[in-house]
Amino acid sequence: MVKLSILMPVYNEEARVADAVKQALDVSYPCEVELVIVDDGSRDATAEILRGLDDPRLTIVIQPRNQGKGAAIRKAAETARGEYMVILDADLEYDPQDIPKLLAPVLDGKAEVVYGNRSFGSHSSFSFWYVMGNRAVTTYANMLFNCYIGDLETCFKLMPLALYRSLDVKSRGFGMEAEVTGKLLRSGVRPYEVPISYRARTREEGKKITWKDGVEALAILARERVRRPKR
Repeated sequence: MVKLSILMPVYNEEARVADAVKQALDVSYPCEVELVIVDDGSRDATAEILRGLDDPRLTIVIQPRNQGKGAAIRKAAETARGEYMVILDADLEYDPQDIPKLLAPVLDGKAEVVYGNRSFGSHSSFSFWYVMGNRAVTTYANMLFNCYIGDLETCFKLMPLALYRSLDVKSRGFGMEAEVTGKLLRSGVRPYEVPISYRARTREEGKKITWKDGVEALAILARERVRRPKR
């Protein structure tokens, strides 16, 4: 049996973080889990809410200033103690009940890296351009690396913790999604994908990613494609 570290970056999520933590811990997992939460310099009551939580599976890290999702995940990965890790945002867009589905190919010996593949519909996406942007970035990666993945920007990326650390992800913001995938694809790793549920929140509800993050993702993918492998 493996131990799974669920890494949760949090920034200004006072309205959702308690529910997000409860949902993550209420899942019936097929293995031991820990939930590592990094509050990334929230300016609302998020940190105070986190300090009031009590569960032996919880590890909470409070960063004094906002550094971005990539930096928060890097800190969480340094803190985690599991053999495998998966990222779970605190915005309630992803359902932690899907995490056992990501674990299944690992426990069955079919894969080491598993992505959750979202299917978008009118009830699960907040705008046409968000979905088209996601597809454009994913298609660009497939063309660059001559592969076929369905959802590059998915939050649900499950892999050995040691592998994630070895990628040495430098992107401090949302660009970490493209950097992780670019480095995996360049090294010959093709993620195993499983379908997951998804419900995007709106800008009014706190959606943070923008078109600028999509442009950054394209640049990161191009950089990783031409980067020489380490000797």
